[in-house]
Amino acid sequence: MFLINTSLSIPWRCIQLSAIRAQGAGGQNVNKVSSAICLQVDLNQTPMPSAIRERLYALNDSRISANRILTIKAQSHRTQEKNKSDALERLKTIFVKACHKPKYRVATKPTRGSVERRIKAKTQRSSVKKMRSKNHFD
Repeated sequence: MFLINTSLSIPWRCIQLSAIRAQGAGGQNVNKVSSAICLQVDLNQTPMPSAIRERLYALNDSRISANRILTIKAQSHRTQEKNKSDALERLKTIFVKACHKPKYRVATKPTRGSVERRIKAKTQRSSVKKMRSKNHFD
């Protein structure tokens, strides 16, 4: 089990890790060594609470395909082990973000006193501007 937090873990059978060749410059080793890691998680098959699943889909992450497969490609390090740990850490970050429940916002309205103060300030400002004009009729 890959532990995300105290309440969520992913079975290793749901996580597919494969070694691929990294892109970019790498010298003579680039065509010989598969140091990049491609991590894939089928979100339809992964056991998790429905609320977390819905928040994962709502993230609109480009790494989640239309058929609900999360793909992470890690190639920033030179060794396969470091790329593997980097991919797993990024997977954990995505799930932690989905586990975070957004704070429920309670809509409020301004108090009567604050509305009256605002209107009073507007009328005072208006009268000051009227007095500055050349022709004031009061």
